[in-house]
Amino acid sequence: MRQSLLEKYKEHLPVTGGTPMFSMGEGATPLVKSRKIAELVGCDELYFKLEGCNPTGSFKDRGMVVAVAKAIEAGGTSLACASTGNTSASAAAYGAYCGLPTTVIVPKGNVSRGKLAQAIAYGARIMLIQGSFDLALQMVRELTERNPIVLVNSVNPNRIQGQKTASFEVVEDLGTAPDYLFIPVGNAGNITAYWLGFKEAYHNEWTSILPMMMGFQAEGAAPIVRGDVVAEPETIASAIRIGNPASWSSAIEARDESGGSIGMVSDDEIMDAYKLMANGEGLFCEPASAAGVAGLLKRSETGLSLEGKRVVCVITGSGLKDPDLANEVEPVWMEEYPPDVSVVEEALKLS
Repeated sequence: MRQSLLEKYKEHLPVTGGTPMFSMGEGATPLVKSRKIAELVGCDELYFKLEGCNPTGSFKDRGMVVAVAKAIEAGGTSLACASTGNTSASAAAYGAYCGLPTTVIVPKGNVSRGKLAQAIAYGARIMLIQGSFDLALQMVRELTERNPIVLVNSVNPNRIQGQKTASFEVVEDLGTAPDYLFIPVGNAGNITAYWLGFKEAYHNEWTSILPMMMGFQAEGAAPIVRGDVVAEPETIASAIRIGNPASWSSAIEARDESGGSIGMVSDDEIMDAYKLMANGEGLFCEPASAAGVAGLLKRSETGLSLEGKRVVCVITGSGLKDPDLANEVEPVWMEEYPPDVSVVEEALKLS
């Protein structure tokens, strides 16, 4: 049995003798080397960190296991979160595993069916509101301040602590930090967590370099890039459809301290990267995950030289999170044939 995330990194997490140690298999996600996109961008070493291999299919599980463990340690008996999808699935799963009732407040019509289906299956109480994620988060903050319910959004510092372990794994797998890390930015907790993890790895002398943090928002939900709150964010990438990121200031710190940047990509660029990841790399990611890859392609096209560089793209969630979008992609080659092998052979030019 592999070591749990809480056990493996307990010296680097807010774990005490009273913290319950459990695992649903989070962490230890693969770092897969690119076979096609690396050539397109002129990069010697390009890797994808596949966070969709976590138990509920997204990176959220890393932070959730720490947040829920600390909630139980503090005597918490109920969880709540606002969500555009992945957080609700993760909170509901860990709540179910630990026997804690979980309430999720989600903006109606702005969560993919795949993610909402997870929360439903895990037995969470789902409360749909007319409004944005930002309004949902405000409501959850008020709810948990006024009642004995533990908030498990990324504003909970234990979430960030858990998510930083992905940086540790990247350094372990590569033997060093990469030169660049490309990552989607929505509520901005993940770019914050990765930068925290890389800084700690550097302090612990696990790596002698630090990466430039290259974050990307969707054009229709790019408050950090535009420098102002987006009242009605809109993008096909529902996981980053956020107009007022909770970790805005720490994302800017990560950008500036690392010498990186936070840019934006269009929905068309996201979809192109989404398809390229699937049919070019064999990796099926959710649209928000493709935002970082779209950013990599865009920066390469506009002159960023990656020759001799080691690059990691964070693939935050599985493509199965958004099955409706996948069904909209036109098949490259799908035709109907009679049940006759000779006809199939002829079509394949085998006879």
